[in-house]
Formats: sequence, C-alpha cells, structure tokens
Amino acid sequence: MSDKKVAPKSKAAPEKSTAQTTEKAAAKPRKKYVSQFSFADPLQDKFVNCIMKNGKKTVAVKILKDTLEEMHRRGQDDPLKCFELALKNATPAMEVKAKRIGGAVYQIPMEVTEKRQQSLCIRWVLEGARKKKGQPMFKRLAAELLDASNETGFAYGRKEDVHRMAQANKAFAHLARY
Repeated sequence: MSDKKVAPKSKAAPEKSTAQTTEKAAAKPRKKYVSQFSFADPLQDKFVNCIMKNGKKTVAVKILKDTLEEMHRRGQDDPLKCFELALKNATPAMEVKAKRIGGAVYQIPMEVTEKRQQSLCIRWVLEGARKKKGQPMFKRLAAELLDASNETGFAYGRKEDVHRMAQANKAFAHLARY
C-alpha cells in the first residue's frame, strides 16, 4: 500500500469533450422540413379528397402533410417527387373489362383513360395503407408510398396483377369493337 497521493482530475477534460460533441452537432445541422403541401397542385388536392372520410377535410390535409414529413424523416430529400413517383409507378396502362357477347362473358383488355388511371392508382395506394394495422394512418401511408416508389407494395402489386390479366386475355382484344 503506497502513500502516493492521486491528484484530483481536473474538470477541464470533461468540458473539452462536451465542447467537442457540441461542435460535431453544429457541424451537422439538421435540415428542418418545410411542408410542400399545396392545394394549387391538383394531384395533392385529389389525394386529400380521396383520403377524406365523413367530410373531414382538415383531418385529411393533416394526414397528407404528416405523410410527407414522415417520408422526409425516413430519408427522402424531396418527398413530393417521391409521392409523384409512387403514384406514377402504381398507375395502370391496361385493364380488362367484362363484355357479354353471344351468351359468353369475355375479359377484354382495354386501355385505361387518364382520369381512371389517376383514380385507380390513388385508390390502390389508400387501400394498401388502410389494410395495414397498428400504426397511425400517416405512417402507413408513408410506408405504402415509399413501397410504391420502390416498385413494391400493395398498389404496385395490384397494377402488376391488372397488367398480367390484360396480357393473358390479349387473344380477346379483337372483341373490343362490339
């Protein structure tokens, strides 16, 4: 057992490390998200109207704003571009329509009009988000939009199913004129 006295640790060292951590935090400023929601954009306006239930438009607007913010938090630099890409990826070009000809019902592939394309893709994205459970709607919607932008998820799968059906029934395309 030695009689050496241990010098008390100076308080300068911990202050220095604290100063270093604050410098690191200052070096990496967190980019604050600014909402990109706008009623001037017809696509966002239509999407809000489709989210809306029981006439509660302010709730629907808040869901879309929170969804865009959640997408930004998950790493999207421009959530609005991701939103548009997701809807573009979930948009069908062809679908089948049932027609009765001579007592038989045929599934006839037809091109989808622009208005119906938009309506279907929004419907499928919202359906995919509503099927998920256990999280708030804005998180489910953000997950579905991110999946659709990455060409996965419910809405994109639905589009692929519709295209596959149209391709399988291509033999009946000549019956479209009836």
